[in-house]
Amino acid sequence: MDNKKGGTLKKEIGKQKENRSTRRDEKGFTLIELMVVIVILGILAGMIVPKIMDRPEEARRTKAEIDIGALSQALKMYKLDNGKYPTSDQGLQALIEPPSSGQLAKKWRNGGYLDKAAVPKDPWDNDFIYISPGQHGDFDLMSYGPDNEPGGEDMDADINSWEQ
Repeated sequence: MDNKKGGTLKKEIGKQKENRSTRRDEKGFTLIELMVVIVILGILAGMIVPKIMDRPEEARRTKAEIDIGALSQALKMYKLDNGKYPTSDQGLQALIEPPSSGQLAKKWRNGGYLDKAAVPKDPWDNDFIYISPGQHGDFDLMSYGPDNEPGGEDMDADINSWEQ
């Protein structure tokens, strides 16, 4: 019996030593593994940060598109009531107050065609450009974008009503 207990005890001690050495191998990451993870995180950050930094400009462009859509709808309502779009000279101000020059709006809607007291500016604090009659439709409505210059590429490209 003593041999059995002694043999069992030796087996238990051997298993414990084996378990400790196995656990020691599995305790943590090696320096190389940590460096690989840091390099991967650096690469991902390098790809993601520039995209996040461009988001504010994308948001401004999207707001300009939405504003152009809303102004276009207001202009269409103006035409439904008055039979014509405001002239270029009357401008978008005709959506806020009845025109006092040119063809007068006989059925101008009390309260105007916008829920604002003033014609909104584009997200870069410039006036929207309104031309009636337009070259691309009944009217052309546009923002020159952040550079406030006609044309432009990428984020400086014009935003307009006829490409929406």
